[in-house]
Amino acid sequence: MRADRRIARVIVDVPSKETDRPFDYEVPDSLLADTEIGSRVKVPFGPRTVMGYVVDLTTAPSASLTRLKAIIDVLDVTPPLTPELVRLAFWLSEVYLCRKITALHAMVPAVLKGRYQRMLRVHPHTPPATALPDAERRLIERIESKQEVPLSQALTWPGVNRTIIRRLIREKRLLLVEHVGDRATLRTVTWVKPALSPDELSRCLADIPTRAVRQRAVLEHFIHHPEEIPLPDLLSRAGTTRSVVGKLVEKGWLTWEEREVYRDPYGEHAFEHKPPLPLTDQQQQALDTILSALNSNKERTILLHGVTGSGKTEVYLQAIDATIRQGKQAIVLVPEISLTPQMVKRFKERFGSDVAVLHSGLSDGERYDEWRKIRSGEVRVAIGARSAIFAPFEQLGLIVIDEEHESSYKQEEQPKYHARDVALWRAREHGATVVLGSATPAVESYFLARTGVYEWVTLPQRVNNRPFPTVDVVDMREELRQGNRSLFSRKLRTSLTQCVERGEQAVLLLNRRGYSTFVLCRDCGEAMTCPHCDISLTYHQTNRTLRCHYCGYATQVPSTCPACSGKHIRYFGTGTQRVEEELARLFPGIRVIRMDVDTTNRKGAHERLLKAFGSGQADVLLGTQMIAKGLDFPRVTLVGVIAADTSLYLPDFRAAERTFQLLMQVSGRAGRHQLPGRVVIQTYNPEHYSVDLAARYEVESFYRQECRLRKQHRYPPFCGLFTVLLTHPDRAALMRSAHQAAIRLQQDQLPGVEVLGPVPAPIPRLKDRYRMQVMVKYNVETDSVTDLMRRLSELEDILDDPRLKWSVDRDGRID
Repeated sequence: MRADRRIARVIVDVPSKETDRPFDYEVPDSLLADTEIGSRVKVPFGPRTVMGYVVDLTTAPSASLTRLKAIIDVLDVTPPLTPELVRLAFWLSEVYLCRKITALHAMVPAVLKGRYQRMLRVHPHTPPATALPDAERRLIERIESKQEVPLSQALTWPGVNRTIIRRLIREKRLLLVEHVGDRATLRTVTWVKPALSPDELSRCLADIPTRAVRQRAVLEHFIHHPEEIPLPDLLSRAGTTRSVVGKLVEKGWLTWEEREVYRDPYGEHAFEHKPPLPLTDQQQQALDTILSALNSNKERTILLHGVTGSGKTEVYLQAIDATIRQGKQAIVLVPEISLTPQMVKRFKERFGSDVAVLHSGLSDGERYDEWRKIRSGEVRVAIGARSAIFAPFEQLGLIVIDEEHESSYKQEEQPKYHARDVALWRAREHGATVVLGSATPAVESYFLARTGVYEWVTLPQRVNNRPFPTVDVVDMREELRQGNRSLFSRKLRTSLTQCVERGEQAVLLLNRRGYSTFVLCRDCGEAMTCPHCDISLTYHQTNRTLRCHYCGYATQVPSTCPACSGKHIRYFGTGTQRVEEELARLFPGIRVIRMDVDTTNRKGAHERLLKAFGSGQADVLLGTQMIAKGLDFPRVTLVGVIAADTSLYLPDFRAAERTFQLLMQVSGRAGRHQLPGRVVIQTYNPEHYSVDLAARYEVESFYRQECRLRKQHRYPPFCGLFTVLLTHPDRAALMRSAHQAAIRLQQDQLPGVEVLGPVPAPIPRLKDRYRMQVMVKYNVETDSVTDLMRRLSELEDILDDPRLKWSVDRDGRID
């Protein structure tokens, strides 16, 4: 018995308050080499066996820990989490008030969270086994004879232990394949090549009967093409089956082997290497600032405030190139809707196979393989949406967050983190540089840059001094008074006609999908609402259904009103489907591509539609906010905003900011190249400062006005926010719990803390659960934040109702 025991501190996968802490387990001798910080382990917990993450390793005298349970198994050869990411999980848990196991799970690919079996295979490039000890050579031979063997079974063979298997894997003699359900997380492809020369194969061909047509076809292929070929390609070319090729392998005429391959979502694309572009003086100044920060090896945050078309992406690319030359790694975050083929193409053309791409459009297997490239150090650049901030790099030098103002960087499920805050934390750990890029920064980021917390770099002009598009704001109230009841103002209609006649293209934005936003009975005024949510149903004309965009409920349009049996059912409001129909009516022969959630829900649809538009197969690209950014098409000269007021009156203190940002972003799609651009903004409130200042490109004026209002009403960046959301299937029980929560938070009024509510949430009922919220404002400079967070965490003890669900959303600056 060892004098000291190795102790692993494990967070177990049991999400409850009582288990939200590390538990100590002994590391048995057989698992010492496999157990690392970040490893997933199988451990006994009460009467059952559960999975957990090793978050720390220590030692203790054997005599003091006689009753300590031991780890049963280590689930990974390489820990999925680095020690830094384990520390990050603890920070996420503390700052966003979530379980530690929830934070740890958020960083691991989904494919590793299911039930799976680990299998051993012989590595396709294994060196000759003749020099190995007998036990290891027999192990490889037995696995080879069976093609693959469960790891648990191999460990029962004489002379085999984990240390041997681990070494053989690292020596690339064995492969560890994880099967999740009926899928393998590791993909292999069989390659076939001739074992004889073409002349020898020709003699063999003479021995094959003429009726064995398929065998002859395979041999004839290799006589004329002796290069190795993937088995699927061979089967396709020769019109044969695997068993036919297997017979030729048995005769010794051909050989085949399995090789590991990554599922590459961009494997079918050919990317030509592109050198760096020459920079303008403004771009060079921006790059020099970033390079200075990189060379300092200290945490630095830079707001790159550049207008649309100013060349921010090229600055990112050259900064990443400098990061790689320093032997460091880079993460690039872009909003999901901006992760277009155009963006990926630019990074692949510059850095080739050194880039891993992570986004929701990939399959689980593709995402896992891209993640494995990062974890193994095979790539040095990761580009992706929000969750790519957890890329397990160990030498981070640069983190770029493009369109940093985007709301999609905020996670809506636990842990409810903001990618920007996580980036700043990781930068502190690595001494890295964070670049926040946007033409319309978040008000909080702008404020921090203007007050000197962030470095502020501007790109106020477009590349080659191209002019900004001319902007016309159309008052739709005046259009209505003059008898125009169409969706299109006369200005937009004329501009669109001229654009198409010139052979140019237009982008039309309406941030609302469907055909009509609500359906109403004109006899009694009853609106068709979702039976599970307090929200109106949206009419979709393609399949004549009413759909809830929150819970997915769908039903056919009733012929009579469910409330009064009236027959006058009418459609109100406007969605993208209705605009598409109106375009076809007003502009016969016009070619339209519609992009919204309904048309892009299949894999590859986003890329296919944009490629079609880019190749000139449509005159108009019509869509929701997914077309407002990240697109760069030379022939787009007109941008039309159908209804600029869509997001202006939402119950959100950021409504004006988001309207301004959306208008500025979509306006930037026009006139990005040689042809001049025009923007037509249709609105019922042209006097609103967010619309007026966006139309006049008065960015500084907007931020000053917005900051004045935020300070007056005490909203971020002039305070911090917590929102407590409570849901319950019983309204009365929910109201009692919400009042209990508010009373607890108001006890012994903390300095600088203001509790508002409880009040019904903006959507009072969702998926058959009633919803209420309590908002807490606090001064970030005071010491009350710690006490406030303690009170928030104590709500779990007060709100003792098994049917009650509650969560805390932190929305504001985090120190």
